Amino acid sequence: GYNPAAVAFVPISGWHGDNMLEASTKMPWFKGWNVERKEGKAEGKCLIEALDAILPPARPTDKPLRLPLQDVYKIGGIGTVPVGRVETGILKPGTIVVFAPANITTEVKSVEMHHEALQEAVPGDNVGFNVKNVSVKELLRGYVA
Repeated sequence: GYNPAAVAFVPISGWHGDNMLEASTKMPWFKGWNVERKEGKAEGKCLIEALDAILPPARPTDKPLRLPLQDVYKIGGIGTVPVGRVETGILKPGTIVVFAPANITTEVKSVEMHHEALQEAVPGDNVGFNVKNVSVKELLRGYVA
């Protein structure tokens, strides 16, 4: 479940725009929202303030690398390029990765996101990475690096 004290409840009317961007005069009974969390308190009167008060979750970069493969490509002149989203950890060129469940160990030559080379990929990044001495036929969708 969730802690109701840590969630902002804001009555709004999207049709009339009440309490969306500024406090509405049509809801005198609503005194505002406030949330209490370990990072501190936040309060406001409208939806945009509640959205601005949401804290982004911490990226799990301190955990071991977990990257489920979405697809594997063979690109001429480059080689085998597995593609997937980094769930935890950090992926860098030069990193030694093991693909489970096949237990294939190899080195990452390069990491790219949207045709741009990256020095490191962090959780949330959808990346393609070039691997050494591994055939496209050895890697399958669903393997985890």
